[in-house]
Amino acid sequence: MKRISLISGCIVALLFLGSATESNSPSNTITLEGVWELQHQFIYEENQIQDTLYNLEGYRQVKMYSKGKVMWTRFNPKDTNEWFGYGTYRIVDGYLEERLEYASNEMMKIVDTVQVFRFELELGENTYSQISHDSDGDRYNSENYKKIE
Repeated sequence: MKRISLISGCIVALLFLGSATESNSPSNTITLEGVWELQHQFIYEENQIQDTLYNLEGYRQVKMYSKGKVMWTRFNPKDTNEWFGYGTYRIVDGYLEERLEYASNEMMKIVDTVQVFRFELELGENTYSQISHDSDGDRYNSENYKKIE
């Protein structure tokens, strides 16, 4: 009887240690922290992807997330306006919320009307999508990023 109790205790301890090691392992932690580059955008109709918009030649958009801060910049060779922003972010119930503190002139015009940018978040190990919803709650657009650092 003691032998069965000892074996059972060892099995439970090994399972506990294995799960504790697994959940504390950095390789299993998926995080938004890092540097991300826009790969393409999806256009939705009735919550289904209808089209993919690929970046134009020379277009580049990069976002950086670190310790609750977000910074992004966009370069479009066909647009003479500067596009960038800096602020805070948080993830709440599967949604990414960004609040910009300062931004380029063109972006500040948008910030004046939109205080919190809120996106449905699909986060993978090396990819993420920020999905915009219309006033009815339906998906209409997503920006799809790849981790570059």
